Amino acid sequence: MSEPLRAVVVGVDIGTTSTKAVAYDIDGNQLVHHSVGYPLDEPHPGWAEQDPHRIHRAVLESIRRVVAELGRPIAGLAFSTAMHSLIGLDADGNPLTPSITWADSRASRQAERLRAVPSGLALHRRTGTPVHPMAPLPKLLWLAEQDPQLFGRVAYWVGIKDWILLRLCEALVTDHSVASATGLMDIRQFSWDSEALGVAGITEEQLPELVPTTTVLPGLTAEAAAATGLPPDTKVVVGAGDGPLANLGLGAVAPGVMACSIGTSGAMRVMVEHPGVDPLGGVFCYALTEQRWVVGGAINNGGLVLDWAGDALAPELGEHAEQELLAMAAEAPVGSGGLIMLPYLLSERAPHWSALPRGAYVGLTHGHRRAHLVRAGLEGVCQQLALVLASVRAAGNEVREIRASGGFARSPLWRQMLADVLGMPVRFPVEREGSSFGAALLGMEALRLLASVDVAADLVHIEETVRPDPAAAATYAALLPLFSQLYDALVPTFTSLRRLAPGLPPEPPPQ
Repeated sequence: MSEPLRAVVVGVDIGTTSTKAVAYDIDGNQLVHHSVGYPLDEPHPGWAEQDPHRIHRAVLESIRRVVAELGRPIAGLAFSTAMHSLIGLDADGNPLTPSITWADSRASRQAERLRAVPSGLALHRRTGTPVHPMAPLPKLLWLAEQDPQLFGRVAYWVGIKDWILLRLCEALVTDHSVASATGLMDIRQFSWDSEALGVAGITEEQLPELVPTTTVLPGLTAEAAAATGLPPDTKVVVGAGDGPLANLGLGAVAPGVMACSIGTSGAMRVMVEHPGVDPLGGVFCYALTEQRWVVGGAINNGGLVLDWAGDALAPELGEHAEQELLAMAAEAPVGSGGLIMLPYLLSERAPHWSALPRGAYVGLTHGHRRAHLVRAGLEGVCQQLALVLASVRAAGNEVREIRASGGFARSPLWRQMLADVLGMPVRFPVEREGSSFGAALLGMEALRLLASVDVAADLVHIEETVRPDPAAAATYAALLPLFSQLYDALVPTFTSLRRLAPGLPPEPPPQ
């Protein structure tokens, strides 16, 4: 007699460059997955936006492919999303704007203006979201100032997942996790912040209804059911932001266990039981549930630094030259022969939360070669994450264990470098899609298939623990204060460069 089939939940992760749908059973086994990609449009320098309709089609297709290949009933869908997106809708729910993503920096001046007044840090500490152009609050200010006619036509302001759920389920809701990354929600009251709304020039009626991340929507529209191959009464769990869900997917759910990820960008997050931001505003604080929060910081420049090094320093290697570049970096010594790179190719986020900085090499001599330049870039990414770790600790949080994931984790060199720079052992779980798995686990709890997402720690298996090399760790510990001081030392230069930019030839477009 065969064993009964285990209940299955599909985690749907709406990411920056693709949507992934992954089916998991309640034992955490990945059964089927499918991904559909889409572009990040950059029509002007600093802009990074997407077509919401294209993302909607990607969501439908990824779910449909998984459902068809799985060939068995599912208990429900649960969603993860990239945070900080903003879309303006008309009264009928049709987009009037593209989806303006976290990577969009057009609101840099509005963010800096708001950060310069005392109420800026107060907003950060009350909403959990740094005052930075990534966040919807400065984006709303930019739209109000640059296109007041369009701004006045918008009936509702939503994020990309909010709009997808509106299309799938005819429910205009946003979860506490996504809302905690807008700069518009009071993270202690779980309500829209009246002062933030006043700054943005919008009303509570223009925002979706706030709901817990475990909220279950009763079913799909007839159109969505037909497009996905699911029954109309399929349960849909609203879900959360991809950062908090990545912690869940890595099993980093206990206090003191930090999740580190390096993909195109990077992040460090630790789960806590009470919301809070450090007095200097160096970290974010985003919700997962009413009892679970993540404190940490994101960096703009992760794996893209290696991509840049390939394009700029070794173009003859062609595309997909990661292994050759990593081998080149391994030829240089720890510390890159005294060469430091500030890897701010796309400005930066944590812990300074400023769009001003640019990348820089400092300490360059005639003896340095390409290997040193490439290695210094990788070291710079790890050193920036070390600054985030320090800020998380400065906010009063214990960090006793680090779990890491992302594309960088496939490189033994980068694994060891991260442990050496952080000065702590780093544990690498068996590779899986962290945010989609986190969404599925949250969905299982919401659908009462699991008693609690606490089981995540037991379902995630550690593949390798990398311990710091004492000599390398000592070198990086000596260099880290210099790396940190360079940001402050170069702020006047960054400011002057931006002031001069209109009179200079335009910066080259991203490759």
